[in-house]
This record gives sequence, C-alpha cells and structure tokens, in this order.
Amino acid sequence: MAEIRFTNVGKRYAEGHDALIGVDFTLESGEMAFLTGHSGAGKSTLLKLIMLMERPSRGQVWVGDQELNVLPRHQIAWHRRRIGVVFQNHQLLFDRSVFDNVALPLQIAGYDPQDAARRVRAALDKVGLLMREKQNPITLSSGEQQRVGIARAIVHKPKLLLADEPTGNLDPQLSEDVMRLFEQFNRIGTTVLIASHDLSLINRMQRRTLVLRGGRLVSGG
Repeated sequence: MAEIRFTNVGKRYAEGHDALIGVDFTLESGEMAFLTGHSGAGKSTLLKLIMLMERPSRGQVWVGDQELNVLPRHQIAWHRRRIGVVFQNHQLLFDRSVFDNVALPLQIAGYDPQDAARRVRAALDKVGLLMREKQNPITLSSGEQQRVGIARAIVHKPKLLLADEPTGNLDPQLSEDVMRLFEQFNRIGTTVLIASHDLSLINRMQRRTLVLRGGRLVSGG
C-alpha cells in the first residue's frame, strides 16, 4: 500500500503563492527517506498532500493504488487511518494519561478495548515507555513526549509513517535515538518519510534525501 508517487504536482494557494511546482518522485514501498529544504521550501505542504489535509492544484498524488485527487471526501478519514504521523510539537493531550494518548487512534477506529490495550502496551514497550503508561505526559521530558507521539503514530501498525520535523526540539543525542526508532519501524517494512532541516543528522543516516528549493524538487527525485 505504502508506495508514494507524485506526478508533476503543483500547489498554488489562493493568494497566488506557489508552494510546490512540478514535483515528481516515487518513494518505494518499504523505503525510508528524508525531505529537506529551507523554511518555506514546501516540505509541510508536501506532507499535507499525502495526508489529504490539502489537495494539489495540478498533477497527481498516489498512495499505493489510490489516487488521492479523486478520493471522495467521506473516505478521507479512512485514508488518514492508514498513515502514522509524528509532529514536532507532539500534539499530546495533557488531560489524559500516556496510555490514553496512545490509545486514541484505536478508540477512533473502534478497536475492541482489550485488543487496543494490548496494542498500546506493545507500542509503549517499543519506544521504552511502558513503565510510564499511567503518567500524565506533561510530567515527561521533551524526548519522552516525542516518543509518546511516535507510539501513538505506530500503535495501529500503519504501512506509512510521516514525520514533520520530529527532532526539531531535541538535543543531538535524543535526535539520534528518535531516528534509530524510525529505522526499526522501517526494518519491519514500514515506509518512512521524514521532513527535517537537520542536515548533519540526515547526512549521518545515509538515506535517500529529497531536497526542495522554492517549491521545486532539486535533488533526490
């Protein structure tokens, strides 16, 4: 399912600003790649097109065998449930426990509570936070909060994992730890696309890198 394909994709906003121009690339199923470029280069817009938070102005976006341009509105929630998303600012709910934050996607999808609990604990175990399940995320460090966000993104075992500046607020060692987690998920077949401006980290990871400049893909496509 998780191959991503962009064919001559452009995105123009109402005020006439072109966020993406003629973008062409294919990310193979099971691949791990980085997306980089200066602030405003189009990284977030590209991820939003994959998540169907935006639709392209021209060209085609495919995820697996589904062309997103023609996906009806009532199927958008179904599409998003197939994708795990990690944000820079975690977007955790501080009125709920760590366990309940991670369980949220499963509750929305209507999982049986016992099955959901098993999956939540497996996801927390994977990110090394099983002992923290009852805590409020506000009591955790920034790095631990990011790992809760990752557990929530992978709890439903998505075939595709997107991350938007996931190490933006972390020190170099924590950033490295988070990237190793993404590599673990990639090894079991998850397609991973990470938007980041941390070039030294990207270079150390030695993965394919898609470089955007002024909305155009100038390298890696």
